[in-house]
Order: sequence, then structure tokens, then C-alpha cells
Amino acid sequence: MGSAKKSTSAARKARIEEMRRAEKARARRNRILVITASVVAVAGLAAGTVALVQSQSDDSTAADGKGKGHFVTGSDGVKTWKGTLGRTHVAKTVNYPMEPPVGGDHNQVWMNCNGDVYTKAVNNMNAVHSLEHGAVWVTYTSAAKKADVDALAAKVKKTPYTLMSPDDKQKDPIVLSAWGHQRTVTSATDPNVDKFFEKFVQGQQTPEPGAACTGGLSQ
Repeated sequence: MGSAKKSTSAARKARIEEMRRAEKARARRNRILVITASVVAVAGLAAGTVALVQSQSDDSTAADGKGKGHFVTGSDGVKTWKGTLGRTHVAKTVNYPMEPPVGGDHNQVWMNCNGDVYTKAVNNMNAVHSLEHGAVWVTYTSAAKKADVDALAAKVKKTPYTLMSPDDKQKDPIVLSAWGHQRTVTSATDPNVDKFFEKFVQGQQTPEPGAACTGGLSQ
């Protein structure tokens, strides 16, 4: 009987010891997994930081908008940009070769263009992003008649994928712009306003058709 008890006790101790060894082994494996995951995470973070720095460095080289080219005016009066229009997202100011710009490198955040009418000038880099999404941008100077400004604002407000803002840097009183295309109009009642909207609001020129015109920047 005593021998049997000793045998049972020894077996139990052996099982307990085996369980302890197994637990220690699992703990070591877990520590190794945690350390490995941490190393991978740190490496990934470092790589991401390098990529971000490189991206920011790349941004600084795109400040001219990569807008090499010139306008060609068609028989319909619409000017089409013949040349390269960059599409890189950049953080610093872009110097566009035309005013208002019709494309080029731009800010990663677009101006809201769901029929948005702005009473102050907007940042060109944000508005160009809106053009990339297929918006038509109506701009005007202080020389534009108030009646025309009001009528154009009413049209924009009821037209998705459009925006409007003042721009005293442009040459003509009223200008309509889309990605790669632009024209001047004489007034809000100029039939070319409707023609431009019909052709270029989410038109074939759109680099990113269907992209959002909400959820961006608003004054």
C-alpha cells in the first residue's frame, strides 16, 4: 500500500514538473514573439518615417506644379491646356502657370465643391484638387457686376460638383475652369455658361470621376 502511494505521489510530482516546464517553455515562446513583433513594428515605423521624409522631399521639388505647356483656344472659345499637368499631392505653395489654375500638383485636401459658394478667395492648391474630382470652378473679380455674381452663385448652389469664389488675380471679370480647360464669359446669361457646365461638370476630362466633393475644406 505504502509503495503504491509513493508511486502515485511520484507520478503526480512528475506531471506537475512537466506542466511547469511546459509553462516555462510557452512563456519563453511568448516573450520571443513579443520581442519579434516589437522589432518588426519598430522597423516598420522607421521605414514609414523614411518614406514620409522622402515624400516630403519629393513634395518640395513639385512646387512649380509641373504645368509645362500652353493654352490652345478652340472654335467654341474654350481654352485647352496643351502640356503636362502634375497630379502630385504637395504641402507647399504651388506656382501655377495660369490664373486661375486648371490643374497641376495640389494640396491633398480639396475644397468642398457640392454647389459651394465662397465669398472669399480660396487656396488654389485646394481648388485644383476639386477640379481633379470633376468640378467646375467659377471665379470672378471685383469688376464683375453684382447681378451676374448673384445669378452665377444661384446656379452653382443648385449644381453638384461646382464651386465659386472671388479671384482678383485673374485677368477677366468672369472665368469658368475645369481640369485642363478654361473660358471667359461675358455675363451670367451668356449661353456659354450652360454649355461649359454641361460639358465639364464630371466631364470626360475628369482625372478622378466620382471622387467626393464633400468632406474636404470649407471656409
